[in-house]
Amino acid sequence: MLAQFLENLVSGIPLSPWVIGPVVALLWFAILLPVKKTVLGRSRYYLAGRTNWAWADAFIDALSPTITIGIIAGVIALLAWILPLNPRAEHALYVILVGAVVLALMIFADRICRRLLVRMAARSPALQGELGLIQGATRGVVMGLAAMVFLDSIGISVTPLIASLGIGTAAVALALQDTLANLFAGIYMMAEKPIEAGHFIELESSEQGHVERVGWRSTYLRRLGDTVVVVPNSKLAGSVITNFSLPRNELGITVDVGVDYGSDLEKVEAITLEIARQTLNQVAGAVRDFEPRVRFHTFADSSINFKVWLGATDYIAGLTLKHEFIKRLHARYNEEGIVIPWPVRTIDLPDKTLLKLRTLFREQTAILNDSSNGWQPAEPPEGRRK
Repeated sequence: MLAQFLENLVSGIPLSPWVIGPVVALLWFAILLPVKKTVLGRSRYYLAGRTNWAWADAFIDALSPTITIGIIAGVIALLAWILPLNPRAEHALYVILVGAVVLALMIFADRICRRLLVRMAARSPALQGELGLIQGATRGVVMGLAAMVFLDSIGISVTPLIASLGIGTAAVALALQDTLANLFAGIYMMAEKPIEAGHFIELESSEQGHVERVGWRSTYLRRLGDTVVVVPNSKLAGSVITNFSLPRNELGITVDVGVDYGSDLEKVEAITLEIARQTLNQVAGAVRDFEPRVRFHTFADSSINFKVWLGATDYIAGLTLKHEFIKRLHARYNEEGIVIPWPVRTIDLPDKTLLKLRTLFREQTAILNDSSNGWQPAEPPEGRRK
């Protein structure tokens, strides 16, 4: 019906199609562009004011250039109907029309994907530092798909191209095996989130520190000495990680203590709990409402050992808390006469061995005494006599 209407319109106007075509194109633009602006503006106002759809702005922003390119494609189609073109020119206009439609769909998909990634990055700090890389990769995929659709639509087979891309991808994958391993490990780290920026962790290699950034290829770990360790993601994903910030930053720390066997354990426990509560109430970084615990657990070689549990707001605060607790506990033990013994070992020997050792000791002592009694100082040389 549209084709018949255009033919009747052109045949009913006593002007050349080369004049009618540009006039129709100008009228097309003059009518549809203001209509597009008005409709999109009213739609934005309606969606923003009467609905809670979070994607309203993103949808309108993506739709605006798509409709504009669609209007241009409509002009191209009208010109193809109106103008008396030869087959070669008609094919060229057809290629331009297909390209405009594919371009409009590509821009729409690209803008929607970009807004989606921005919203995801706002909720995930791990994605914020790599947002540009993700958007670039997504845009590359969208452009690649659009190019294949365009080529297939104008009659160019994309099967050889896909086969060539497959071979090239395999070659690149083999050449970049380590890089790709780190890349996919980084994707796993961001999706699984065993660690995040700000967490304090300890690696299987005993490296400790705060996570500065989780990137696609590597993770940056700032140690307590204010140095940064760069760990490849493939090694990080395959190692055992102790995360002191999960499930929360607050954690319990333990202090190992040993007292002499002659100590009164009830007194030891009472004094230790008193010092622990005092430390928790006075030291910055301690959990005030944490109830300290004391548990005896071992009869060691020279002491009775026990553990003390304290609460700290994070790992770094725990180091300070343990430092202050040990100083205060040592001072209080000295006041109360509680002994923290050093290692003592008792050796039991058979009686025969003890008798031989005593006899040998007496003989050596007698030899030393005889030597000291028979010792005479040497006389000085004649030149030095007074």
